[in-house]
Amino acid sequence: MEEKLFLFFILWPAQPREKRQEDTQVLPTVIIHAVMRMHSPSLSELHAFAAAARLGSYSLAAQELYVTQGGISRAIARLEEHLGFALFERLGRRNTLTPAGQEYLQAVEPSVMAIEAASAAARRRRHGPQLRLSVTPTLFSHWLIPRLPDFNARYPQVMLSFSPYRRDDPLTAPEIDAWIRVGAAWPAGIEAEYVVGRDLIPICHPRELQGRDAIHSAQDLLARPLLFHTNYPGNWARWMQERGLSQACPPPAADFETVALLVQAVAAGMGVAMVQRCLVEEDLATGRVALALDAPVNIERGYFLCRPANRAATEALDQFRDWILEQAAPRAISL
Repeated sequence: MEEKLFLFFILWPAQPREKRQEDTQVLPTVIIHAVMRMHSPSLSELHAFAAAARLGSYSLAAQELYVTQGGISRAIARLEEHLGFALFERLGRRNTLTPAGQEYLQAVEPSVMAIEAASAAARRRRHGPQLRLSVTPTLFSHWLIPRLPDFNARYPQVMLSFSPYRRDDPLTAPEIDAWIRVGAAWPAGIEAEYVVGRDLIPICHPRELQGRDAIHSAQDLLARPLLFHTNYPGNWARWMQERGLSQACPPPAADFETVALLVQAVAAGMGVAMVQRCLVEEDLATGRVALALDAPVNIERGYFLCRPANRAATEALDQFRDWILEQAAPRAISL
């Protein structure tokens, strides 16, 4: 509800003393100025709320918005205090909307997205060619961002703009030019071109490759604590199958919902993990983790550049497509 404060200003007309008639009454002018006190929360709080609701995770929301998990938590806490009710409840590893939170999301999300779209349109008019992309946060942070300076150097006239990631995005929004998504099959009407991510590799702490008990074989590897990715628990079983191992896959010692956490656990010495090579290239190069065995396996799942088939690609999108395929060429795998 809006609350209005009325401020009264009384203005007395200035007249030279000598020109006033003794019998003339000078009346003041009264101006009523209404000041509206807004009860809306800040956009940063709404963005944090919408991202956490969409992704079901404060940590994933933090990756999407390029802030810390604590920043997301504090923004949502401020919003809950402002509204006077809880927006989320913790169920297992996920942050789930309360009924009141779900109702609030449905009310505010269209407006937040409309503001994003209007701002993007304004930037396009001002800056010229713009390419608006939506990228899966994991690939964005681990693989794409380190390469973007090269794109900017080659195509300085193209302004890159990144739309928030939506897990259930139909890949048809008119304000987005293309999406990079992980998958193996795509809906009808979506043109998807494979980019990177089809090779799985086992990683370990570098010290696991040293000493008398170093990893030399698949059995050595499987004797270590296995760390799983929460969203892809079948990675280990798939690797074992492709390597011709008939034994049952050992149970996980722990599982993690993001690759960043999984790699951090390996770097801390908690165990070994099975990940897509493209997501750990920098970690391997710096020695933070090591390739446990040079025994990659290929899977159908990978990262694809997607767009509606009935929409012509812009020149900027064609430039980005050629560039990203060139970047991925050393790791290209065709199935």
